[in-house]
Amino acid sequence: MTQKAFQDFYPDNLAHCYGCGRLNEQGYQIKSYWDGDESVCHFQPREYHTAIPGYVYGGMIASLIDCHGTGTAAAAMYRAEHRAMATEPAFRFVTASLHVDYLKPTPINTLLELRATMKEIKGRKVIVEATVSANGIVCARGQVVAVQMPESFVK
Repeated sequence: MTQKAFQDFYPDNLAHCYGCGRLNEQGYQIKSYWDGDESVCHFQPREYHTAIPGYVYGGMIASLIDCHGTGTAAAAMYRAEHRAMATEPAFRFVTASLHVDYLKPTPINTLLELRATMKEIKGRKVIVEATVSANGIVCARGQVVAVQMPESFVK
């Protein structure tokens, strides 16, 4: 993609997250984008992301939903405020609650697609619902309750 991902707008001091930090060389470095009213992220698991041979570790699925959800929360807040993502003050979110339902085993040797929708914005809180699919089959579903970081964290 030629457009910048939500995570590309994170300031350097907030770009070290294992799941979404572009400055964490060992992390997933996920990238999330708008696709209409949904956000989308693609991720290719590696063999070492295994739970049992052939299937993705559930904790990784949860962390993908978590980071894609908080990135979507930030992008949704910018949209709600009719602001470009590069504008100040920055909207950055952390997870207050994460709920994941594992619906089917997630195969490891395929590209995963995460899709998320913003369900509610209320003050500093955003609720995001997400799915993880493999080969077009939804394998997990989650909800992230994200809260806006205090300004002191962002600076």
